[in-house]
Amino acid sequence: MEQASYHEPVMARESVELLVRMPGIYVDCTLGGGGHAEAFLNALHHGEFMHSSFFIGIDQDTDALAHAARRLERFGGSYRLVQGNFGDVDAIVREIRSTVAPDLPVAGVFADLGVSSFQIDTPDRGFSYLRPGPLDMRMDPGGDVTAASLVRSLDERELGDVFYRFGEERQSRRIAAAVKRAVASGAAMDTTIELASVVRSVVRGHEHQVKSLSRIFQALRIAVNEEMAVLEQFLEDAPALLAPCGRLGVMSYHSLEDRMVKQKFRSLSEDDWGPRGVGLREPLKAAGYRLVSSKPVVAAQAEVEVNPRARSAKLRVLENKESGGCHG
Repeated sequence: MEQASYHEPVMARESVELLVRMPGIYVDCTLGGGGHAEAFLNALHHGEFMHSSFFIGIDQDTDALAHAARRLERFGGSYRLVQGNFGDVDAIVREIRSTVAPDLPVAGVFADLGVSSFQIDTPDRGFSYLRPGPLDMRMDPGGDVTAASLVRSLDERELGDVFYRFGEERQSRRIAAAVKRAVASGAAMDTTIELASVVRSVVRGHEHQVKSLSRIFQALRIAVNEEMAVLEQFLEDAPALLAPCGRLGVMSYHSLEDRMVKQKFRSLSEDDWGPRGVGLREPLKAAGYRLVSSKPVVAAQAEVEVNPRARSAKLRVLENKESGGCHG
C-alpha cells in the first residue's frame, strides 16, 4: 500500500496556550498522527504541571494510533492511547481515569475534526478523487459501511439528500441521478475514478468540477463515518467531563461542523432569561460555561503560507466556569 505522511498540526501553539491552564487529565479525541498530542505533552512535561497531569489520545484509525505511538514514545508512561470513536469520549475517559488517575480532574479536551493528509494521500483509503483507489472512506478500517456500498444501497432520492445535506452541493439531484443510472447500467461504482468520472459528466467547467468533486467526496465521507451524529454526541458529552475551569477546544474545517460547534457552545454559554418580555433582573439560570473568545481563533498568515490546510481552520474554545474563579 502506498502511504503518505501525516500533516503538520494546525494551530498547535494556539491550542496548547488556550487549553493547558491547570493540572489534570488532557484528552486529544482525534489523535491522528500525534502532532497536537506531541505539542500538549511537550507543554505538560516542560511546564509546572509535569508531575500532576496525564494525557489520553483517542483515534479509531489503527494506522494513526501506530504512527502516534512511535511519535510519542519518548514521553514514557504519562499517557494512554486507545482505539475508539470520539463520540464515545465520555465512556473512554471515565474508564481510563478510574484506573489510572482517579484523583485528577479533566482539565482539557481537544478535537481536530479535519481529515489527515495521511488518509487523503493514501490511495487505498479512497478519500480523494485525485488518486485512484477503492471507494472506501472509512475512518475505522474495520467499519462495515464503505462509500461504495453506500452509493449502491441508497436510492436516488436518498443519495441526493446525502450530497445536498453533507456536501451542500447545488447539483446534488442531477449527480445522484447520474450515479444511479451508471449503477443500473452495470457500473460497479467501487473506485474513486468511477465516481469522479460520473460527477465530471454532469458538472461543466474545470473549476466547477473541482468544487463539486470536493463536496461530493466530503458528503460521502461524512455519511460513511456518521460524522455529524458523532459530533453531536461528542458536543453533548464532552463539556460535562470538564472540571471547573477546564476547557474544551474544537477545531473545524467546514461550515457544517463549525455551525454545529458554534450553536452548541453558544447555547451552553448563554444565561436563561425565560420567555421574552418578562423583564427579569436576574436570569432564571446562569450559564455554566463561557466562550473563551467571541470569535473563533484562526491561523496566522505565516502558518497558512507553509501549511495551506490551516486556511479554513476555526478553533472554538469553551470553559467550565462553575467555580467562578477561573483565570482568563
